[in-house]
Order: sequence, then structure tokens, then C-alpha cells
Amino acid sequence: MTAESFNTIFQRASERKGGDSQLQQLLAQYQPSLSLSELSDAQLLSEVSRKVFQSGFVWRVVDNKWPAYQQAFFDFVPHKVLMLSPEQIQQRAEDPNLIRHFKKTQAIYDNALMVHELAIEHGSFAQFLAQWPNDQLVELWQTLKRKGQRLGGNTGPYFLRAVGKDTFLLTQDVQAYFKAHKLIDAGFTSKRGLAQVQAVFNDWQQQSGRSYSDISRILAMSVGDNRL
Repeated sequence: MTAESFNTIFQRASERKGGDSQLQQLLAQYQPSLSLSELSDAQLLSEVSRKVFQSGFVWRVVDNKWPAYQQAFFDFVPHKVLMLSPEQIQQRAEDPNLIRHFKKTQAIYDNALMVHELAIEHGSFAQFLAQWPNDQLVELWQTLKRKGQRLGGNTGPYFLRAVGKDTFLLTQDVQAYFKAHKLIDAGFTSKRGLAQVQAVFNDWQQQSGRSYSDISRILAMSVGDNRL
């Protein structure tokens, strides 16, 4: 089945949200507050670690504990995190001031190694992310999943969006749309399926000139429960 034009999707979202101006106001609420190019490797490691912990947890609980994480992990400066011994990682995984989850705590160390190595190769982790072409976003998702830890599913994309890297998300509504319109004939975690999703989003981006984040949200607001 052929994908709808983006204008059709936009008009449906507009009708559901009370008109173009109301839809634009909703989109304005989600503009990133962070500029990727200005973020340090430590800030990026902090945010990727936060997203790992938020996956499957109440986000508010994680946010409330994050100052304690900043202290326990040396403000997430990668080379300092990498100096932690396995015993020190274990101690932090058992710390009542933090969240007792060993695998997610270990992921802080593992992702510090990813950030450190990519920074050496590309000048900084922010530069690596910023230079990645947006018409190949799913390959960036797969790279983060392969090089890091616990960054599969929407965790990697949520991290990217949080730090100002333009990306769409495969929320339940977006997945349901692709299935209903038969725009994908493989799983959403398979290379083939992700390539099909990227191709459709690329087409919509060329039609509209909008960011991938806005396109994703407008699509979600045009169907279902508006999971953005």
C-alpha cells in the first residue's frame, strides 16, 4: 500500500487538535531545550545513562535520584567513570541512595567506554551524533545499540531526541499506522523493517521540509492515542 501524503496526515492531525494553530502550539511545546553541539561528553553520558534507567521505571523517580548519580559517578566524566573497579560498580548498584539494578548500573560504565571511544575517533561524542545524516537515523540507532549497552528499542532514540538530535520514534501509534497501511513487511527491530520505516519518513521529510521529530509527532497526533 502507498503511504499517504504528508499533507493528508497533517490535515487529519489538525482536525483532531482543533486547527493548524493549535497543532503548531502543541509541537512548540516539544522543541528541544538543549543544543547538541554545545553538550560535553559528560553531559551526554549523563543523559544516555538517565534514559537507560528511565526505561521500565517511573521517570520521576529516576529524575529525583539523578543528583545522587551525578555525585556517585563523578558528574559522568567518561574517563573518571572508566576508573571505577568492578567492586565499586557493584557497591553503587547496591547503594540505597541510587536505584538497585546491577545491569543498568554496569551500563553506565559500558556506555562511558562507548562515549570515550567515539569521542577519540570523532573529536567528541556530540560531533559524532551531530554529523550523522538524518536520512539514515535507523543506522544510528543500530550503532548505539551495537556499541553501547541497553540502548535498544526506543531507549536510544529517546536519548537522541532528549539531547537535540532530530529523530522520529517508533511509538505504539506510529507502529500501528505503519501496520495498518501495510508500509512494512518485516519486524520493527529488523534491518529490513527499519529501512522501510526510514524510507517512508525520508519521503515525508522531503514533502514537508519538517523535522523528523515533528513528522513523528504529527503522525502520532493524526491517529490513535497520540503517543508522541
